[in-house]
Amino acid sequence: MKLAAAPSDGAANEALVRLLAKAMGVAKRDVTLVSGAAARLKRLHISGDPAVLADALNHIIRDKA
Repeated sequence: MKLAAAPSDGAANEALVRLLAKAMGVAKRDVTLVSGAAARLKRLHISGDPAVLADALNHIIRDKA
């Protein structure tokens, strides 16, 4: 994903969390940055019903294809 937010003071990480939360249909508090706060590659944890999250992810992938 490309973000417009600058990578300063965690602004880009916060933008990523907001974007993923909205795209996955979960609250922002359900998306946690696990690792990669200062790196280009990030690992995130998204809490929620696995079936619902899988459907949301499949929808995102289909829209991008």
